[in-house]
Amino acid sequence: MTQAVTVGPFNWLAPAQAVDGLALAETTPGPLIMVLQFVGFMAAWNHPPAGLSPLASAVLGSLLTTYATFLPCFVLIFLGAPYVEVIRNRRGLAGARAGVTAAVVGVILNLALVFGAAVILPRGLGGGPDLFALALTALAFVALYRLKFEVLWVVLAGGLLGLARGLLLN
Repeated sequence: MTQAVTVGPFNWLAPAQAVDGLALAETTPGPLIMVLQFVGFMAAWNHPPAGLSPLASAVLGSLLTTYATFLPCFVLIFLGAPYVEVIRNRRGLAGARAGVTAAVVGVILNLALVFGAAVILPRGLGGGPDLFALALTALAFVALYRLKFEVLWVVLAGGLLGLARGLLLN
């Protein structure tokens, strides 16, 4: 997704907008749907077709993205649900399930690295790290991994600390 959104021929969103979408998604239920809808909204807002205002284009883009996101899921669920138990009990398909799971973990790791770099190094490698973001990342990691805090509280604390920083700097 990040390649289609921020680089290459599409360039629908700026990297900072992609990070904003991920941050929005992590504060609400259904993160994938929120990120995709945000991308559809922002891509259409940034590049409205002739004859449409940015707002009309963005609303249409988000509706189309939501439709295109849900339709394949529902089709696959309705067609595949009767066969879930059959697939689960087939030994030969266990490797395929494990492969899909590993690929999903790889995709999530890729997103974590791409978005992490955009947050910690917002000006690229030559611009130096954002020390606040780096410290907050380390604190969040310790809070989640070592101290076993709930994700909700870590996200809320990060939001409040970021808000406080923004208010103090402005």
